[in-house]
Formats: sequence, C-alpha cells, structure tokens
Amino acid sequence: MLNKKNLIFLGGPGAGKGTVSNAMIAKYGVAHISTGDILRAEVAKGTPAGKEAGAIMKSGGLVPDAMVCGMVGERLKEPDCEKGFILDGFPRTIAQAETLATILDGMGKKIDAVIYLNVSDEIILQRLTARMNCRGCDAIYNKIFMPPKVEGICDKCGSELFQRADDSLETAKSRLAVFHKQTQPLIDYYEKLGLLYSCKSTELDEIVAELAKVLE
Repeated sequence: MLNKKNLIFLGGPGAGKGTVSNAMIAKYGVAHISTGDILRAEVAKGTPAGKEAGAIMKSGGLVPDAMVCGMVGERLKEPDCEKGFILDGFPRTIAQAETLATILDGMGKKIDAVIYLNVSDEIILQRLTARMNCRGCDAIYNKIFMPPKVEGICDKCGSELFQRADDSLETAKSRLAVFHKQTQPLIDYYEKLGLLYSCKSTELDEIVAELAKVLE
C-alpha cells in the first residue's frame, strides 16, 4: 500500500514514464492519467470539449491550458483515483502545476510526490532512435533494450513492427531540447516545494523497488 499515492511522473521522451507507470499500476492499483489519453477519449466521445480540442489538434494548434486542466480535473473525480493516481505528461508548465494544485485543493487532495525519471540524454537518444512500434496493437519495443523475439514481428499480436518518423536522431535531439527547456523550470518548482524525488535507475525492477522505499 502506498502512503504517498497521488503522484506526478516527469521525464524526457523515452525516459520510461509509461513503462514505470504500468508497473506501478499493476502493483498498487493506482489510476494512470495521461492528457493524451484524455484528449483522445473526449474526441472519440464527441463531447463539446472533445470536438473543440479535436479541431485545434487537427489544425496543428495547442489545446489551451484551461481546457486541458478542466479535463484533468474531471478525470481526477472518477472513482479509480481514490486509490491514488499517476499524472503522466501533466503538468508541463508552472502555470498548469499551480492550476492543478488549486483543483486538487478543491477536492481535498494534494500531490504527495513528484517522481523525476532522471535518465541521461545519451540513454534517451539510444532508446528513442532504436524504438519500434507495432502496427497492430501499438506495443513498443527497442532494438537495444527490449527487442522482439522475432526481428520485425510483434510478440503479442504478430503484426509488423515499424519505426516512426519522429524517432530519427535529429528529431529525438530536438524533442530532448524542448523537454529540457520546458520542464527544467517545473523540476525546480517541485524541488523547492520539497516534493521532487530524482530517480536515476534505468532498470525497471530497480526503479519499482526504489520507488517502493520512497512511497510506501
């Protein structure tokens, strides 16, 4: 059981936020909250906010903070969040972090810890440029760290694996630069609040064991 159960995961692209989140969900039963998942769900349901967000994303724009924060706030009210939650990919800015704190305060809740998966740029670039996606079930593999049993074929569904265009070295470096520029102020913000825990392990079992010591 987690004593610190309301969590934010920070980390660069390819740092392993999704993988670690899945392991924590399986172990503790907490909810996984991804703004990407929320937006896609709202668009699929055809809600007024979903229609507006879908039009913005289709035009290449950024969904406004107020809309994203509102959707996250509604998601946090759902019953599966009572056991705790992991916010993955949100907040991205100090303004979003402050809005989140206000939303949670209104619910009588707070963020208990912010986990920063502090993976080196070198490892992140290796992971991103060696990443492969399944065309069938969207499973993710890595040629170096987590290869499929049969080259080019998904272990889970047998579909073809492919590399996304945005996993090129040039694009990976650009994504990493954007992450550092946008997220460093947020890391500093949560560190000053005494909520930040920097995890430098890169093996999943080590990370989960390390987080258990910090959060249980």
